[in-house]
Amino acid sequence: MPYEIKKVFACLPQMERGVAKVLGGDPKGNNFLYTNGKCVIIRNIENPAIADVYTEHAHQVVVAKYAPSGFYIASGDITGKVRIWDTTQKEHLLKYEYQPFAGKVKDIAWTEDSKRVAVVGEGRGTYGAVFLWDTGSSVGEITGHSKLINSVDIKQTRPYRLATCSDDNCSTFFEGPPFKFKFTISGHSRFANCVRFSPDGNRFATAGADGQILLYDGKTGEKITNLGGEKAHDGGIYAISWSADSTQLLSSSGDKTAKIWDVAANSAVTTFTFGTDTLDQQLGCLWQKNYLLSVSLSGYINYLDKNNPSRPIRVVKGHSKSIQCLTIQNNDGRSTIYTGSHDGHINYFDAETGENDAFAGKGHTNQVSSMAMDSCNQLVTCSMDDTVRYTNVAAAAYSPQDAVKLDVQPKSVAVGSGGYTVTVCIGQIVLLKDKKKVFVLDSLDYEPEAVAIHKGSGTVAVGGADGNIHLYSIQGNSLKDEGKTLLVKAAVTSLAYSNDGAFLAATDVNRGVTVFTVADGYAEKDRYYGHHAKVVCVAWSPDNEHFATGGMDMMVFVWTLSDSDKRLKMPDTHRLHHVSGLAWLDEHTLATVSHDACVKQWTITYK
Repeated sequence: MPYEIKKVFACLPQMERGVAKVLGGDPKGNNFLYTNGKCVIIRNIENPAIADVYTEHAHQVVVAKYAPSGFYIASGDITGKVRIWDTTQKEHLLKYEYQPFAGKVKDIAWTEDSKRVAVVGEGRGTYGAVFLWDTGSSVGEITGHSKLINSVDIKQTRPYRLATCSDDNCSTFFEGPPFKFKFTISGHSRFANCVRFSPDGNRFATAGADGQILLYDGKTGEKITNLGGEKAHDGGIYAISWSADSTQLLSSSGDKTAKIWDVAANSAVTTFTFGTDTLDQQLGCLWQKNYLLSVSLSGYINYLDKNNPSRPIRVVKGHSKSIQCLTIQNNDGRSTIYTGSHDGHINYFDAETGENDAFAGKGHTNQVSSMAMDSCNQLVTCSMDDTVRYTNVAAAAYSPQDAVKLDVQPKSVAVGSGGYTVTVCIGQIVLLKDKKKVFVLDSLDYEPEAVAIHKGSGTVAVGGADGNIHLYSIQGNSLKDEGKTLLVKAAVTSLAYSNDGAFLAATDVNRGVTVFTVADGYAEKDRYYGHHAKVVCVAWSPDNEHFATGGMDMMVFVWTLSDSDKRLKMPDTHRLHHVSGLAWLDEHTLATVSHDACVKQWTITYK
């Protein structure tokens, strides 16, 4: 293959305030899984930088769970579709697809023989179903609730039992199969969020928005006790997970703590504390072999440390919202990938290991639209919060005095030598020098969309919605119009000079890519066609002979400068999502980002 996926740095779970996040674990204990948008993310629990992304749902996926056999995963989306797919092959072939009800699927449970699947959520009039995984035929009815069902679990030992809990504050208990309603349990005073049977089947627990954890007999459904007395947590409890030996229980709460409970002693043996921010609320958890995970509202996945409950062993960070832009810094043979997202969050990844973090302090408050690395190792970013920021990447912290406020919203930023930065905004072009605004060009007769600076000459190329590239020169603290325009024929979406400064590439809304030869007075060298929709980004390979483009058609093309017919087509690089940014780590490694909030690296081989 001329191209293959090398690494996937996965997105975080998509979180919503006050809504539990269900994590799944594989029976062997190697992987865990969660959902974000239309994707199901499978991550290695020992090394979460190793990830796989399943992208076959047409709508937002809410929950995914492994079958006890480990061979299949069932995932459910907001329309009520449940897909059962293979985990052993890379292609994740679909086995069956069902629609047990119309409406959001909120939880899924399998019987221990991997033959029956229970699905619950908010259907119209129906809140749940139990069916055979290979035929879809019903094996019982889920009744007894008057509102949507949040959670379901099935006892993993015979005789089978099934329990659910709901927004009607009640839980229900079923015997089967076929599963028949036995009785309703009304123990919670607010929403019942989560129900889980212990692995040995002797007990099940329910957790609610009232801060209570209630314990029941797994076979009869009789109540045993309230864990921790009146209240187990000061806030609502969103998730619980049992230890493999059924003696302990992990709970995660909106009070920004997680706790381990000794069930026999009826007491909390460890309390994990996080921060004081709203984003530190804990909305999901998983106890997998020796790993204890809890998920924050921020989407961060915390690996809990029993020996040091105030500090996780590891925090998996990343993006939970769509990534808009990226740039690369190469330092002593190590590459760092910087990414900016729709919610203003900036993350940086070690390209080799996937280790990642965010800058400390307060950064952008809205979408990061464009970013570039300057010669002083500062990350220059512009955002819809109307600022340009300079962030010292060595300090790994935002500094409030290094944010420059603009009069209008910036769209694209480029850095030159000598401390110059140019940003194009709605209706104007702004020149900055040494982190200060020194010159503004407005009353333009076109709308500027993209910008690039020639490192050698300091020429500034601005792509317009008028289908032209306008050339300017930096003279001291001002920008001078060179009176020269280059015809692209359609609104320009992005610009990039080759690393040696010999060529300028422009992408446009009409699916075209145009390359100009700088030394030849910017004569048009060639036009490249192949995309099926608007092209939005372009990046030159370090060899200056190849460049990559990404488009709204979800495709990436790698072009050869000397031969416009030689092109490498990479369809579905980020399936279901358009490619929003690209950058080269080296001549054979391309990084791409997209609205799926994942970062991917590709190995490119030229024929």
